[in-house]
Amino acid sequence: MLGQVGHAALALMSLLLLLWHEAAPIEVPQDLKILQDLKQPPTIIKQSVKDYIVDPRDNIIIECEAKGNPVPTFSWRRNGKFFNIGKDPRVTMRKRSGTLEIGFRSGGRPEDYEGEYQCFASNDFGGALSNKILLRVSKAPLWPKEVLEPVSVTEGSPLVLPCNPPPGLPPPFTFWMDSGMSPIPQDKRVSMGLNGDLYFSNVLARDAHTDYSCNARFLFTHTIQQKNPFTLKVQTKEPFNDTSYNATEPYGGRKVAESTPTFLSPSGTESSKMVLRDEQLLLECIAAGLPTPTIKWFKKGGDLPGRKVKFENYNKTLKIINVSEEDAGEYVCMANNHLGSIRHSIFVQIKAAPYWLDKPSDLVLAPDENGRLVCRANGNPKPNIQWLINGHPIEGYPPNPNRQVLGDTIIFRSVQIGSSAVYQCNASNQHGYLLANAFVSVLDMPPRMLGPKNQLIKVIENNRTFLDCPFFGSPLPDLRWFKNGQGSGLDGGQYRAYINGTLEIKRARAEDEGTYTCVANSILGTAENQVRLEVKEPTRIVRLPEHQSAVRGSTTRFDCKVKSDPSLTVTVAWMKDDKPLYLGWRLRKDEESLTIPNVNEGDEGTYTCTVKSEIDQDSASARLTVLDRPDAPMDLDLSDPAARSVRLTWIPGNDHRSPITEFLVQFEEDRWEPGRWQKLSSYPGDLNSVILQLAPFVNYQFRVIAINSVGQSPPSGPSPRYKTSGAAPDAIPRGLRGSGSKKDNMEITWEPLLDLERNGPNLHYSIWWRRKDSGEEWSNVTTVGSKHVVHNTETYVPYEIKIQARNEFGSGPESNVVIGYSGEDKPSDAPTDLRVSKVDSTKVNIHWKSVNPNTVRGEFKEYRLYYWRESSQVPGLIVNKEKKTKGFYSTMAEPSGILSDLVPYSKYKMFMVVANNHFESSPSNTVEFNTKEGVPDAPRAVRMHSKSLDTISLEWEKPLEPNGILIGYQLKYQRVNGSRLGRPHLETFLPNVTEFTLRLPDRSTRYKFFLSAMTQVGAGEVYAEETPHFTNEAYIDHVDIATQGWFIGLMCAIALIILILLIVCFIKRSRGGKYPVRDKKDLPLDPVDQKDPDGSFDYQSQ
Repeated sequence: MLGQVGHAALALMSLLLLLWHEAAPIEVPQDLKILQDLKQPPTIIKQSVKDYIVDPRDNIIIECEAKGNPVPTFSWRRNGKFFNIGKDPRVTMRKRSGTLEIGFRSGGRPEDYEGEYQCFASNDFGGALSNKILLRVSKAPLWPKEVLEPVSVTEGSPLVLPCNPPPGLPPPFTFWMDSGMSPIPQDKRVSMGLNGDLYFSNVLARDAHTDYSCNARFLFTHTIQQKNPFTLKVQTKEPFNDTSYNATEPYGGRKVAESTPTFLSPSGTESSKMVLRDEQLLLECIAAGLPTPTIKWFKKGGDLPGRKVKFENYNKTLKIINVSEEDAGEYVCMANNHLGSIRHSIFVQIKAAPYWLDKPSDLVLAPDENGRLVCRANGNPKPNIQWLINGHPIEGYPPNPNRQVLGDTIIFRSVQIGSSAVYQCNASNQHGYLLANAFVSVLDMPPRMLGPKNQLIKVIENNRTFLDCPFFGSPLPDLRWFKNGQGSGLDGGQYRAYINGTLEIKRARAEDEGTYTCVANSILGTAENQVRLEVKEPTRIVRLPEHQSAVRGSTTRFDCKVKSDPSLTVTVAWMKDDKPLYLGWRLRKDEESLTIPNVNEGDEGTYTCTVKSEIDQDSASARLTVLDRPDAPMDLDLSDPAARSVRLTWIPGNDHRSPITEFLVQFEEDRWEPGRWQKLSSYPGDLNSVILQLAPFVNYQFRVIAINSVGQSPPSGPSPRYKTSGAAPDAIPRGLRGSGSKKDNMEITWEPLLDLERNGPNLHYSIWWRRKDSGEEWSNVTTVGSKHVVHNTETYVPYEIKIQARNEFGSGPESNVVIGYSGEDKPSDAPTDLRVSKVDSTKVNIHWKSVNPNTVRGEFKEYRLYYWRESSQVPGLIVNKEKKTKGFYSTMAEPSGILSDLVPYSKYKMFMVVANNHFESSPSNTVEFNTKEGVPDAPRAVRMHSKSLDTISLEWEKPLEPNGILIGYQLKYQRVNGSRLGRPHLETFLPNVTEFTLRLPDRSTRYKFFLSAMTQVGAGEVYAEETPHFTNEAYIDHVDIATQGWFIGLMCAIALIILILLIVCFIKRSRGGKYPVRDKKDLPLDPVDQKDPDGSFDYQSQ
């Protein structure tokens, strides 16, 4: 029945909580002016730890700091009773603080002040509590004096050397050392347990020592205390010999009884372990046995937590940090060797001291508002929750209708001024406790604006924008926004108003500019502030820098052209590899670019242009790669030698970021041109080992040059020399020919072999010749030169010729037979019966009789015609009589040809000879002829000018070559309108007329003229010209200035001024002046004459 009533009450309480409206607590801003005016209960801000261990050599300081308004006062309890600080001269409290200082200069024992301390901070609005601070003095007790008997043990048996350090505070750190202060070596067989004891899984004879000493180090006093050493005696069945020990035979070959594993720690088959949540779990299993057992760990029903678990002390210790409830369970350690295995189960329980789920926080409410304090904690076992007010149990206070305690929650309804207090929540179980202070402050304050007044905000167009209006008041005021002092509140659409006073403009536009007013209103008053918004164009880089590859020593440029709002000042900064770029004297920066002259390898990197205004920025990056010629190849090596080849290998140098495309192999030989490097061959850039084809009888050395897109590398160092053996010549001398220099000889010539074609020493040439088709034997000669002359030959006779190169190693191949000829002579016959026909104005047909080919006495070249212009038929025209030639190649008996490009209406003469390569025959008969009349050349020196504003004049001279008797001139002209021509007009003139004047309809009219001269044959070459765009100034420039009235008047004025100046000079000279007289009269000067330095004197008329 009681259970049903309890369930009904809880259900009713839950319904009331759902229906009850709770105001959000007020967050007090950290504004200095508000905090100065704001009255608040105390809050503990600093305190000593709960378990406080102090060094007895130092003064004791127990911290307790609190804030509040008014400033809190402090008091202390010790062991649950009021601690009267004033009565103890060793205890002082710091000013404006609750921190205690306990000094021992005047005597006293720190141990006398051990106990439980708790600090109280209080003012007019409540009291706060610190944790209960358990003060204890660090202790480092001495090791008890004891006499340790020697420990004797049989070889192979287990052993435990106990440590049992004195119980210090905090517990000491233990370790084992020998008398030389060296750590006892530990391994899988010998190790120290968690309790400090030294465990031997089995004892070896070499473990026998007299100085096993356990040491305890005390952290606070920084002292080490040493236990009396153990003496360990190991009993063996056979003598122990140090030299017999090795890792595989630890017993030196002696027979020691093996044993199955047993546990030294812990004992039995199972044990239990309890550890608190968030602490460290340490499980240990140390086993005895021979051979030494191996330890393995398992967890029943699951896997070991891999991320949290660690194995230490050679797998004998399992450690889990920050344990939680899921780490509870049965852990199994197994020890095994080849004789067997054993197991031990450790049942781990995880308990928990209280820990927060929902820690109570300070609550600031306005009058008549509702609120709650929640204190939720968990632990194992479940913690008990106790509420206190100002440090006293809440049960001791009279009931308050505005306050209701519901377990871990206190509900406040319609709070009133004066009900402020500090509430403490204590959550405790058998493993510890938690204490939290949370004040409830009832506050009334009219609205206040916290931000700067009339703030100017500049934003970028189309960006999301926030206008801040921080405010405060209690009760919390309502806030509304207005634009330009008009309209209703801004909220919705483009705008969004937040509860903290911020107005969001989702996308700022130019029309959003203006003055925004925020108004905070509550029952206690009104406050307002203004924010002016300006919308700016974004700052952008419109021409970005681009990735570049630059040759070392060249100049490169990165663009960075910026577009920004005209009202914003922008700065352009450059960075290289994310560090500010130092320009120095070499780099140049302007508004739109960065120029890097004389690029070097240190300039390579990523360049970033950053453009900043006061409200935004933009950046862009590009990489500069510096290219350079490759480094020289290295380490040339020769291998695989052969008679005419060798392998050359090298290591390429650095390509400087431009791949090598080609390797050039050069050679130098020391016989014919020592010191001169010549090209041998080229190879692709991906090769570094090649077979070189060589010539015989050459002492080579090689070098390699690398080539990339930038250029050639320096040459490599030379390779070792490599000498090829000699051989007979491979090459045939080139350019073999025979020709005569005289009529009775023949010179045989050829090109000598190149130095690398000699193939051996004592190079010479064998030449053979004989008359063609004569059946004669070959004549021959051997020479070292490159020419041989055959004498006493007939004139122009064909010969067969061949040649062969030889050296000490043998003969080379013979050449093919070539045909040569002996020398030529002057032809004995001349062409005859030279005549003309079909004479035209510019050409004529010529005819002659050919000569017998045998009379040419050489290779027939041509019939060569000599002709010249003797005179013109135009009276008085002087002509050039220079002779010209034209060749005709014909072997016909009566050949003919055409002579063209003659000048019309002229008298010509000509004769003909026959020619071979070196000589001409006697001339033929001379022929005269006259060319017919033709059309004349174009008129010369055509000039166009304007003598007045409405006329245009054309003047010309006679043609240079009239080509006949001139009978006149013909002028055709047409009006020009853009690209169209008007109706043609034709004018003809007599030969003595060389000018024409045309009256223009208006000053802008233009004409095109076509002028030609005429003979009886017709009109000749046409001269065409179009009138220019004459302006008024142009007309004036062409007017005869001497006839203009203004010019005549100006000249008269200048003449009058000159006349007046002459008259003035004459009058001045007649009154007196300086002039020299020594050249005029040979008279001595009177001593009284005032002589001037230049030999003149003043002459005054009487």
